[in-house]
Amino acid sequence: MTMDVIALTERMPDTWSMVAGLLAGGPGLRVQAVGAGGDVGAVGDVGAGGAGRGVGQVGEEAVLQLCDDSGRPLVSIEAPVLVRVPGEAARLLGPDCAAAPTPAWWVEARASTAVKDAERLAGAFAGRLAALLGGTVWPPRAAARAGSGAPVAMGVTAVPAPAAASPAVDVLTDKVAVVLQDRPVVAMTAWLCDALRAALASDRGLQIVTPKHTRLSLPTRSLLCGPPSRWVVRDGDGGHYDGLSGAVLRWGDGAFEPVGGTADGTAVADAFTEVRAKGERQLALSFRTLLPADERLVLGGALEAAWRRLTGGPPVGWGTAEPVALPWSRRRLTEPARGRAPGRTWFVVLGAEERPAIATARVIRTTRGVEEDVTLTVGLGPREAPPLGELPGIAHELVARYGLRSMLAQQRSARRDLTVPARMESPPVPVAFALGAEAVADIGLTRAGRPPLPDRPLELGAPRRPGFFYPLGDGSSASGWTGLERLMRHLQRPIPAPRSGVETDSVDP
Repeated sequence: MTMDVIALTERMPDTWSMVAGLLAGGPGLRVQAVGAGGDVGAVGDVGAGGAGRGVGQVGEEAVLQLCDDSGRPLVSIEAPVLVRVPGEAARLLGPDCAAAPTPAWWVEARASTAVKDAERLAGAFAGRLAALLGGTVWPPRAAARAGSGAPVAMGVTAVPAPAAASPAVDVLTDKVAVVLQDRPVVAMTAWLCDALRAALASDRGLQIVTPKHTRLSLPTRSLLCGPPSRWVVRDGDGGHYDGLSGAVLRWGDGAFEPVGGTADGTAVADAFTEVRAKGERQLALSFRTLLPADERLVLGGALEAAWRRLTGGPPVGWGTAEPVALPWSRRRLTEPARGRAPGRTWFVVLGAEERPAIATARVIRTTRGVEEDVTLTVGLGPREAPPLGELPGIAHELVARYGLRSMLAQQRSARRDLTVPARMESPPVPVAFALGAEAVADIGLTRAGRPPLPDRPLELGAPRRPGFFYPLGDGSSASGWTGLERLMRHLQRPIPAPRSGVETDSVDP
């Protein structure tokens, strides 16, 4: 299993602290900078100024690689990221990082799977950084295994990576790029985004392989949308299964594929069916808005309005990847989307530790304006009532102020911490649907206002050009699906329904 090591430091890693960390491999190793597109930059020896030239490019290059004397990579080091969102290290790395400094510089090192001592080398690098700059190392055992600080003797060399491979990819075939991870939570980090983008651009899928104790973050889950991309889970007995469907998998012909099962369908792993109900729930709100393109437009207004009503406060952070690094600011969030237009921009937005909430948002510039496609999920404990009473008010505000096209609210039994385990979870149940004024006008006011449902819809927005809110139940039974299906048949015309996740081609951190 690939080993990732992370240094969380109080002070910014500068050129010379990075040099000190890189000297963990001794003066015989070399540094090369790898750009986001896979281009290899300047190469220099560690020591006598060589490393200084390589480290000086951290701000310009995506990854530094610590290499042997033939230039083959041993450890890849991501550019430092300043994480200013409280609790983000503990959310992704577990309780071992509960005492990590905030803000913290997050420096990630990924050891090559082809080298026996590469894990020790990565641990030595991270441990030296933490000792020099103050902070901690995850996992704690990595720094302990690195020893007293003497250079790690590297008696073997790494296998060269394919020219098109991302530093995050462990196995590359004609069908898939395989990433091996052993973390509490697999987050959609910048280099996992790069691996996904590169795989899709080369007509491959992305397969993430983990032990069964690992969970996915919701942003990662939202981007794994169908074969050949999969979450491959090791069952502990030599087998593998799909962490989202439970299908038993086997490696063959360059990818993990389902194994034929019974006459009823694909075989399902026993480990997947171990249900552990805790009474926790999630409320997910997916909506799409459309506003005119204007230089004064500031994004994130609809998301913040819904967030405040569901949680009682605004988001605390945002970013174009995980860890979520930047304090919440609608104006700052708008800047990268405006710079990338008409291309798509994808965001992750995070809530306060005491009230778990996370959202993914996709922004697209179209001929009709600026579209925001959002999925906001709130975690609820056994004694926390779902804020279903806030849904009509959210729909009304989104129609009146933010150009709502459509909205779907769903509830499910799932973890309050908003991570995805490698076990079967209850499917979501619709509790409400809403249409904006433009969609209602397209369908017809009379038809949209008289659905075959037990409860009458609520008018939203301006009386002369209303939207509608359709209650579908409290989520306690599957009747919500029956009501939604009946409503869709009645409305007849195709509705641009909000997505429950984010399209993979929108990944653009």
